Amino acid sequence: MSNIKIRTVQPDDLDHIAEIEAICFPPAEAASRQSFQARIAAFPESFLVAESAGSMIGFINGCATNSPVIYDAMFHHTQHHIPTGKHLAVFGLDVLPEYRQQGIAAQLMNAFIDLAKTTGRSQVILTCKAGLLDYYQTFGFTSSGVSGSTHGGSQWFDMTLVL
Repeated sequence: MSNIKIRTVQPDDLDHIAEIEAICFPPAEAASRQSFQARIAAFPESFLVAESAGSMIGFINGCATNSPVIYDAMFHHTQHHIPTGKHLAVFGLDVLPEYRQQGIAAQLMNAFIDLAKTTGRSQVILTCKAGLLDYYQTFGFTSSGVSGSTHGGSQWFDMTLVL
């Protein structure tokens, strides 16, 4: 889809972000409105929004860290954000169901990877479920196996993209 605008999050995006997250993730895994409010305040520079015709249709967000992997506390407490961190972590990549399979998630991921490069990060890290390993490998991520994260009671895999 070519008419997508990707921009940095704004505080007034909060309600739409919380709505999209609730649609895209099961309740045990979805971040809360309060969590997003804290993330927007703590690291808006690494919180990107996708719009089509002026409507928000997806987003990607995460913090900077020196940890080589994502651990569960990072999802819940913004004090784990280290502005000068070597790595950029992906906490979530959300696209509304009616806009999936159109390349929007890829546009968001590529913009996030570009952001990591331009801000001097050495890696982008994320966790994903087994069914998404192949998808993230198309961006150059490699899996280092089962993650220590048990966020939402699920099994996750650690993925790393060396820049």
